[in-house]
Amino acid sequence: MKLYDCSVAPNPRRARIFLAEKNLSLEKVEVDILGGENLAPTFLAINPRGLLPVLELDDGTRIDEVMAICRYIEELQPEPALLGRDARERAVVTSRQRKMEFDGMIAASEVFRNQHPQFAQRSLPGAGTDVLPAIPALVERGRQTLARFFDWLETYLADAAYVAGDAFTMADITALCAIDFAGWVDITIPPANTRTLAWYERVSERPSAQA
Repeated sequence: MKLYDCSVAPNPRRARIFLAEKNLSLEKVEVDILGGENLAPTFLAINPRGLLPVLELDDGTRIDEVMAICRYIEELQPEPALLGRDARERAVVTSRQRKMEFDGMIAASEVFRNQHPQFAQRSLPGAGTDVLPAIPALVERGRQTLARFFDWLETYLADAAYVAGDAFTMADITALCAIDFAGWVDITIPPANTRTLAWYERVSERPSAQA
C-alpha cells in the first residue's frame, strides 16, 4: 500500500496520525496542494476529485476520504481501537468525530480558503479543475462556527479525558488537526477553555502528533 500525501495539509495529517497510532508505516507520495499539483492531470488520473489523502492498495484500488481510509486500516489492524471498542463507543466516536470535522475542520477550511490568494478560484476542495471563486462572507461564518466548535470541545471534555470518552480516538485526532488548522488563520483555543487547553497539551505530546 502507499499513501498520496501532503505534509502541510490537515486532512492528510489526520491519516498520518491514525497510521502512527497503529504503528504502521506506508510508502508516501508527496503532492503539493498549495502549488496546485493535486489538480495536475497526473494526479487527477489517480483521483479525479483532486483530494488528498488517497490510499492505494496493492491491487490498485484507490480510496480517498480520510474516514474511509481509517476504517479500512482499522479493519486490517483493530488494535489499538481508534474508532471505538464496542457498539456504543463506536457510535459515540462517529458522532463526535463528525462534530469535530464539520464545526472544526470544515469551518477552518472556510476561513482559510476564502481568504488565501492561492485558493481564490478553488475555494472548495474536491471540485477538481472547476472554478469556484472564494466568497469572503464565508470567512466570518467559519469563524462563528469555530467558536461553536471550541464550546462543544470544552463541553465534551468536562465528562471525560478525551473527546469521545476515556480513550484516545479518531475524534481526538480530528479535533487536534482542526485546532492546528485554525491556528493558520490565527484562531486559537479561548483562554477560558481550560479543559481544552490541558487536553490539547497532552495530545500534542503524543509521538503520533508529529507524524
